[in-house]
Amino acid sequence: MDLLSALASTPSPSPAATNGGFDLFGIILWPLKWAVEAVLVFWHWLFTAIGLPPADGITWVLAIIGLVIVVRSAMIPLFVRQIKSQRKMMEIAPELRKVQEKYKGKKDQLSREAMSRETMALYKKHGTTPVSSCLPLLVQMPVFFALFSVLNDVTKHATAGIGGVGLLNAELTQEFYNAKLFGVASLHETLIDAVNTGNTPAIIILVVLVVLMIASQFFTQLQIISKNLSPEAKTGQAYQMQRIMLYILPLGFIFSGIFFPLGVVIYWFVSNLWTMGQQFLVIREMPTPGSDAAKAREERLAKKGKAIDSSGKVVPMEKYLAEQQRLYEEAERAKAAAPKRQQPVSKQRAKKQGQKQPGSGQKQGGQVPGGTDSGTPGTGSAS
Repeated sequence: MDLLSALASTPSPSPAATNGGFDLFGIILWPLKWAVEAVLVFWHWLFTAIGLPPADGITWVLAIIGLVIVVRSAMIPLFVRQIKSQRKMMEIAPELRKVQEKYKGKKDQLSREAMSRETMALYKKHGTTPVSSCLPLLVQMPVFFALFSVLNDVTKHATAGIGGVGLLNAELTQEFYNAKLFGVASLHETLIDAVNTGNTPAIIILVVLVVLMIASQFFTQLQIISKNLSPEAKTGQAYQMQRIMLYILPLGFIFSGIFFPLGVVIYWFVSNLWTMGQQFLVIREMPTPGSDAAKAREERLAKKGKAIDSSGKVVPMEKYLAEQQRLYEEAERAKAAAPKRQQPVSKQRAKKQGQKQPGSGQKQGGQVPGGTDSGTPGTGSAS
């Protein structure tokens, strides 16, 4: 199928008229669905151009994998921002705990408002929020909903003889509907459909993919918890919640594997593989300071005669040692130049010291008990 013919297809239906009425969710997703279809059709055209059968299931599966690559590559800047935000959240964790301890046990409204203000002030000062850590996921979810909608509507559109909202025209929709992975499992087929039709090969493929989805999600979370958390992070309540979610979150894929079409399951599984590989690289090359992964990286660098300087850059060991010596000398000079701390005294002792001062001053001025100045009569002066 030539890409130009898809561009020249009939105009896409209005999102508000999809169900014969006003569809707010459809209107919101319409531009994303158009973009998903454009990327999907592009990859399908590319693989068809190099000789793959246009109606074959493997061609459409490769197109879905290409869609994952485009979507996840576009989110790399957001992922980098997420890592930086997580680092900042870890840095301010001790300060947050101090604020929580300050208002611990205080249930009145004024205390809660003061605690909220101080917490938000910390977030503003360090330029981070807890939401920043979830940003890539929040951005990906609308794309996933759009993809689900596109693939889920294939059966309905193919039956009606129409296309999607954009480049996925009626002919391509019919090709997608007829395509089967390994010749046995349709990409629009769900596990329930496979069970109802007795399609054993499709059941096996979907079950295996769901198991792999769960395993990949579990491993991704496990490597974060086991390798990339500092000792301080492992003592908080958030760490306990992460351990609980480690076992609960992957179970959600069981339900998704039952109700989602095979094409969506493939997209999600490949996306999980991307996340797992991405996390592996981040943990290896940009680990959390103080974590087991950071110690392992320092050991690897030490074997190569390198170390990490104060700015986080990898430098030769000689330069690192010179910097450490310089920082030590600066700290010693600052310590020597700092004013000595005056020992606190009690009020009674301070009063006594104040009373002694005039007497000591009189002695220094030449007075003796019971006498007057040394230059006056009565002092035994020879003059």
